Amino acid sequence: MTKEDLIAFEDEVAALFLDKKIRAAVHLSRGNEEPLLEIFKGVKPEDWVFSTHRSHYHALLKGISPEWLKQEILEGRSISIFNKEHHFFSSAIVGGCLPIALGVALAIKRKGESRHAWCFVGDMASHTGIFHECTKYAENFRLPITFVIEDNGLSVNTPTRETWGINEPTSPIGEVHTLKEWHHEVLDTWVMGKVLYYRYERGFPHSGTGQWIKF
Repeated sequence: MTKEDLIAFEDEVAALFLDKKIRAAVHLSRGNEEPLLEIFKGVKPEDWVFSTHRSHYHALLKGISPEWLKQEILEGRSISIFNKEHHFFSSAIVGGCLPIALGVALAIKRKGESRHAWCFVGDMASHTGIFHECTKYAENFRLPITFVIEDNGLSVNTPTRETWGINEPTSPIGEVHTLKEWHHEVLDTWVMGKVLYYRYERGFPHSGTGQWIKF
């Protein structure tokens, strides 16, 4: 799966949405292809990936068939993609995947498995209480989980930094790594419970395919 493949898939989804073939909300990802391609180099087939309402890129990079994913989107399940075979789960609830991903990571550790859990959240979710509780718990119990903050600077359509009065992301475990500080080659020695962070500029509005107009 390449950057061009990801963009082409969502262009097709956008066209289907505009043609009224999708009668449900869609949330598109344009703009963060390159960071995700780098991150997913470290995601193994047996790992679990937990995603958000903006899940298409994550699902494709996890190995889910584009045809299967498109059918799910056509049936109105864009914001709630689940695929047991590929160990993939998403939730449209802000922070909704966090405790589920944490529980899976705890189960992985108790079973002595070598797999890993990856939990993606937006910049708004990263400032909620549940994010701080889950990252702290993961650190304390050294769970096999990595939290990834996808920061487009917006909480739906409200500037995140202005709303929360912050400049950079924070974590109760004290370490937030950018992509420049992280390389997939060292994943096997990655300290459990860490937070990975990257910024990108959103290419589509929060929902749908149109343009957000500020009055």
